[in-house]
Amino acid sequence: MPELPEVETIRRDLTSRIIGRTVVEAWVSPDAPRLVQDETPESFCRRLAGRTIEELDRRGKYLLLRLAGGLTWIVHLRMTGGLIHLPPPKADGARNGCRDERFLRARFRLDDGGELCYVDLRKLGTMWLVEDESSVVGKLGPEPLGEAFDPQEMRRLLAKRAAPVKSVLMDQRAIAGIGNIYADESLFEARIRPAKAARRLSRVAAERLHWAIRKVLVEALGNRGSSFRDYVDAEGEQGMHQLRVKVFRRTGEPCYVCGTAIRRIKVGGRSTHYCPRCQR
Repeated sequence: MPELPEVETIRRDLTSRIIGRTVVEAWVSPDAPRLVQDETPESFCRRLAGRTIEELDRRGKYLLLRLAGGLTWIVHLRMTGGLIHLPPPKADGARNGCRDERFLRARFRLDDGGELCYVDLRKLGTMWLVEDESSVVGKLGPEPLGEAFDPQEMRRLLAKRAAPVKSVLMDQRAIAGIGNIYADESLFEARIRPAKAARRLSRVAAERLHWAIRKVLVEALGNRGSSFRDYVDAEGEQGMHQLRVKVFRRTGEPCYVCGTAIRRIKVGGRSTHYCPRCQR
């Protein structure tokens, strides 16, 4: 699933391409009946057409496209979704196609001749067109790279939770934007065992985890996200951070720090990777 670094990479890519552009025409495939939430695809397309994109923001794993007239178009890519920008046709009329037309679930034509293509192999992604953003993203926790997320807030979030620390990191109501990849990587960086109860972490360990989360997310952003399978950026290109991970999906391979074989266990029903020596 695209996590904060992947969604933020897409947001940054799209900002210079679509801000100020007007959606001329919207189309949602009849093969994606669950893509549009809380209204029919026909109503969604009708209300979206003619709207100018004024801002592009992100909240956790959600993209927020703020439109003229007070509406916000919210996109959640979920497991395999991608939002790809196609530039206007060249002088000879030639146009690049979407990454894979088989998985094209929606298309949005812009007033400069460009397009936004929504592709999704598993058809799990969702979109909303709302007046009140909080109806969709209001229960999300703090942004881990935001100013409000300081070491004190990290300690507060962990102190009352008996759940494994990894489960807390992946709880979007606690911290927005962290999923399986960056939870594993952050816990390795902080030298914390994923299954340890969150409230049992010492003050020092909690502060180390706060530092690790920020470090891991910033590095992943610098590498334009992780493409283990389906993720591509707004130009249809893969990220590179999957080549830099320390534990995620490295089961049985030697730890880069101590040489111990990386182990995989289940925590909260999710595959979890850690070094049994470094993360005691």
